[in-house]
Amino acid sequence: MSYTIGVDYGTNSVRSIVVRCADGAEVGTSVFNYPAGESGILLDPSDHNLARQHPGDYVAGLEASVRGALEEAASADSGFSVENVVGIGVDSTGSSPIPVDASNAALAMKPEFEGNLAAECWLWKDHTSVDEAAEITGLGRGHRPQYLAKCGNTYSSEWFWAKLWHCLNVAPEVFDAAYSWVELCDWVPSLLAGVNDPRAVKRGICAAGHKALYAEDWGGLPDKGFLALLDPKLSDLRDRLYEKAYDASEPAGELCSEWAPRLGLPEGIAIAIGEFDVHYGAIGAGVDEGTLVKVIGTSTCDCGVVKANKEVADIPGICGIVKGAILPGYYGIEAGQSAVGDIFAWFVNNVCKGDSDTHVALTEEASNHGPGAIGLLALDWNNGNRTILVDPLLGGLLVGQTLHTSQAEIYRALIEGTAFGARMILERVEEYGVPVKRVVCAGGIAEKNPLLMQIYADITGREMLISGSSQTCALGSAVSAAVLAGSERGGYDDFETAQAKMTRLKDVSYQPNPEAQAVYDELFQLYKKLHDAFGGVSSDDMGSVMKALLAIKDRERKK
Repeated sequence: MSYTIGVDYGTNSVRSIVVRCADGAEVGTSVFNYPAGESGILLDPSDHNLARQHPGDYVAGLEASVRGALEEAASADSGFSVENVVGIGVDSTGSSPIPVDASNAALAMKPEFEGNLAAECWLWKDHTSVDEAAEITGLGRGHRPQYLAKCGNTYSSEWFWAKLWHCLNVAPEVFDAAYSWVELCDWVPSLLAGVNDPRAVKRGICAAGHKALYAEDWGGLPDKGFLALLDPKLSDLRDRLYEKAYDASEPAGELCSEWAPRLGLPEGIAIAIGEFDVHYGAIGAGVDEGTLVKVIGTSTCDCGVVKANKEVADIPGICGIVKGAILPGYYGIEAGQSAVGDIFAWFVNNVCKGDSDTHVALTEEASNHGPGAIGLLALDWNNGNRTILVDPLLGGLLVGQTLHTSQAEIYRALIEGTAFGARMILERVEEYGVPVKRVVCAGGIAEKNPLLMQIYADITGREMLISGSSQTCALGSAVSAAVLAGSERGGYDDFETAQAKMTRLKDVSYQPNPEAQAVYDELFQLYKKLHDAFGGVSSDDMGSVMKALLAIKDRERKK
């Protein structure tokens, strides 16, 4: 029997799993919580937009989680042997770029940069570069509209060039000390492969794509002339980045002599190319054409694929359309919401001053209220809007509360708000010809919250299926590793076969309730009014929204 390992770098922890290639069984798992900062995130009390992580946590977590997963596999599966591990794959949050020196060492791990937040990894949820992103958008529309066409015509503060430019503007000593910058999902595979030159790091098209404005159509990264419009130092940096990015059919390398004994694995096994967590999560959930995968966590990312021999329209407000970003031979299409689980956590932890038991209690109480009966409507923008407005400078909104509104009613409204946001995304991609025949959800929230999943089904009018793995992102990384290992080593020669053997769905699914769907269709029209008005899309009079909410509330409570 052959096995592969999937390593999933999340927002607060890294998780490794050992997977049997024959059937996708997860025989070992281990989690390492990042010790630095607050739940692994380095914050700045004076700037709520700042979110960084210490690369040393990634290195320590890699060794600890892989060894822990191997130990569990050895005790859980009598057929397991370390010698039968044939590959390892890595996914991470993104865009999460790391400044590195000429030997590919993270600046933050050097004594002279200890405690310097600008030298750390710039985590995906860092929004300090709002101004730079807006200027990139303006310059792109004026000088290189083709660059922005594949990322919804708006560049985000969550992405590569905006973060690098902001570093140059606020911490030039760090920018000047950085020989290059490497995305987290590319950096960890490069460590495993023993790559000591940033220019030799095998970069994945997943991270390079719309995050770094890379496309073969215009010769890779943005041209030096355009980067010079931002700053000449960014133009100079281009020569120290990369010329070519690769899809998941290309290995990132082989496990080197340094890291093989550190992990307790055979030297020379295949290392899959790095991808973002939700992209490998889509593979782990069995994505194919017509399937939309929703990875629901602190934020939500929606991923779909369309065969590369077809035309795909540029979709306004969609995060990216990149060939090979998820599956080789397909366009990867990505959208998402900047906060979902984070909204529920904010309400429970910061407002209610509760804990995990509070989530359970509020969910149970919220389930006693029917659609429309709470008289509330929420906008899900507590961390800005990723899709379809692409605007981090937005906040959450709750309309309709009274002196009798309860915590559970607000909790339900927040769930419904995220579901309405999900429907906005679905309708946008379908409007531009992307087929969505089924929705597969992954992540702890999808697995553990039946109320949320039923509300999502009722609001979107779609059956909600659940991925068979509780570690879908790590599983997708392991699937990719199995393909890179190849059939001669007990893996597979293509992703279609590997997905068929190694991924599955749970037996449970959530069907739309026609009566609930009819009420939510009414509420969705009100949500769109709020969305467009507060999102700056329209100037409609909002005076009717509250009256309509009250009318729906009175009607539904009399049923």
